Amino acid sequence: MKPTIVIHTNDKQRLGALVSAHSFRRNSRNPDAFEVRIVNASAYPELLERGHTILRGGQVRDWDPDDLQSFTPLRFAVPDLIGHDGVALVTDPDVFAVGDAAELFTRDLQGKAIWCRPRPGYHKITDPLATSVMLLDCAKLPHWRFADDLKALWAHEIDYLDWINLKREKLDTIGLLEPEWNDFDRLRPQTKLLHNTRRRTQPWKTGLPIDFTFRDKGLLNLAYPIVRMILPNYTRHPDQNQEAYFYALLADAIDAGAVSREDVEREVRLGHVRRDSSELIDRYRGRLWPAEQAAPRAA
Repeated sequence: MKPTIVIHTNDKQRLGALVSAHSFRRNSRNPDAFEVRIVNASAYPELLERGHTILRGGQVRDWDPDDLQSFTPLRFAVPDLIGHDGVALVTDPDVFAVGDAAELFTRDLQGKAIWCRPRPGYHKITDPLATSVMLLDCAKLPHWRFADDLKALWAHEIDYLDWINLKREKLDTIGLLEPEWNDFDRLRPQTKLLHNTRRRTQPWKTGLPIDFTFRDKGLLNLAYPIVRMILPNYTRHPDQNQEAYFYALLADAIDAGAVSREDVEREVRLGHVRRDSSELIDRYRGRLWPAEQAAPRAA
């Protein structure tokens, strides 16, 4: 069976997921070597239910199905999706291929079930781990049963942060990816997968009202209404090359038939994508550095 790239998303990040899928195919020398699937939280009614609470860092929080990142539990549904067999790369919808993801499927997994990188500023398997990009040997994850784990989350039997940071896994089953395979808001020649992880500056959201909640507990959340009054909207990404890269990818996806102009217009009407997106598509068409150098298109 072919390796599978699984992009998990919700409706708010649907366009990002479509662009992400196109980027993986476009920037691989051998796009036929893997499959790409998009999995939407809307296919899981339990994620859309209101009234659930979760433990997050020991604090009880409401589960908000309308939050920008309500898709994150789906990272752990991937082994179920592909029958607990084969290798899968799971990514957030705000992760875009710059290099060739097929390289990951030829590496020696050294008998480990999970490969990911530590969060920026950390370096060890015992540090907080970034599960927004994971390379999974699904046969080695028989205990990942999504329906059971989600019930345990609603019942406060597991803490969301323990789940999302892989604290429930045995350390000897985890390997570390190089940072370039999940480059957090950093686009450079070495970047393989660009992750526009800082929500406030996601390039396709600039100017829209903020629709996410703070991750932190304590004083920052108490001050949230004040912060929303001072900074109510998404702001522009500080690196214009990352804005250019996203919209150049989107333009390329439209030209290739992977995304339609109607898709973009619909997402603009829904308030999921910035209102000047059509203008930016035309402005940045063809500006795909450094992907052109990193992974030339196959003939």
